[in-house]
Amino acid sequence: MAEPVVAIIGRPNVGKSTLFNRLVQRRKSIVHDRAGITRDRVYEMVNWAGRSFILVDTGGFIPQSSGKIESAIRRQVELAIEEADLLLLMVDASEELTSIEHEMANLVRRSDKNFILLANKCDNEQREIQSQAFHELGLGEVFPVSALNGRYIGDLLDLILSKIPVKIAIPEADQTHLSLAIVGLPNVGKSSILNALVGAEKAIVTDIPGTTRDSVDTVIKYYGEPVTLVDTAGIRKRRNVSDEVEFYSVLRAYRSIERCNVTLVVVDAVKGFTRQDAIIVRHVIDQKKGLVIALNKWDLVPKETQTAHEYEQAIIAKYGELEHYPFLFISAKTKQRIHTILATAQMVYRNRQRRISTNELNKFFQEVIDRTPPPAVQGKFIKIKYVTQVKSEPPVLVFFCNEPHLIKSEYRRFLDRQLRTAFDFKGVPVTITFRKK
Repeated sequence: MAEPVVAIIGRPNVGKSTLFNRLVQRRKSIVHDRAGITRDRVYEMVNWAGRSFILVDTGGFIPQSSGKIESAIRRQVELAIEEADLLLLMVDASEELTSIEHEMANLVRRSDKNFILLANKCDNEQREIQSQAFHELGLGEVFPVSALNGRYIGDLLDLILSKIPVKIAIPEADQTHLSLAIVGLPNVGKSSILNALVGAEKAIVTDIPGTTRDSVDTVIKYYGEPVTLVDTAGIRKRRNVSDEVEFYSVLRAYRSIERCNVTLVVVDAVKGFTRQDAIIVRHVIDQKKGLVIALNKWDLVPKETQTAHEYEQAIIAKYGELEHYPFLFISAKTKQRIHTILATAQMVYRNRQRRISTNELNKFFQEVIDRTPPPAVQGKFIKIKYVTQVKSEPPVLVFFCNEPHLIKSEYRRFLDRQLRTAFDFKGVPVTITFRKK
């Protein structure tokens, strides 16, 4: 059976994300004293006493608001309740009972799900006494905690385990799989692409830039193999990030790139490939991650026979290194070529795993080097003895020679191009180093 799901729900600013971070033991959800920071559902595995469950953080529930963001958050909370095996309804013991809590209590009752009523911010005995006022909600026992200082957290975890189904452990092979981070500037369609790939309303999608703030992991099956999709916040220029909350969102987006193995950089095809898009791509390549570039909103671009090819060549003419990476021309809105995303990402993932035998590499490069040897520097002839691949994921090749420090960057790029013509490393940054032999 799947891991049990535990969802934290409550009105804005009662400490849901603080509790989430406390239980997962790291700062996964954004915590801020401004209400409404958490928007999408954020998932993380929690392990306690030899058992595990999936913990879900949600945005602050506002029942009557007609705003786009608040309505989307409300929908996400409802989806989290549907998914959960156990609900943690959190209230604030330092404040009086509100009408929103009554509305949420009714929501919990209607769900017919198992639940725990948590009174947060019970930092002392006085607050614990005050928390008993929440019996008025008619949900039974009120469990006091302090997410900030960890008071009663161990007891809470024990209680959670007593209320969720026991998962029967089935040993599985420890296998890696494709982990695809979806990144790009704000409002280029990242969440729409995620929803199109998943086939469900997994992330909030609105026309307001910056809607997604936390990185959200979704696991799907693609031809029987697991694929982790990571939707991230829009990445702006750092000097344009004046909002500290957005700053942490951008930081998490970059961290998502670091922990994935392939990155889908989404570009607004109408606005074109900008300098900021190039900066994001540069970060992906520097992190040695697989790279796929998706030109979204292609349905809005006036087209002729060779439009896509000319569009791609114009980008490559400006950023030559990108000739080694796949371009996809898609529309999340019309689902145009959406199916090519996972196929291409899977191809790049396989290329990133590729390992070429030393014999095969030397046979190929011996001919290349004999035909075009490295130029002499300061009267010194450079002799490359042999080459070997020392690592994959990402691939690293080492050329052994007599004067490694004299190899010019131009010759390094030449060897990289030759490597790619003979072996399929499409979409993958390859590291070439030189050592003395």
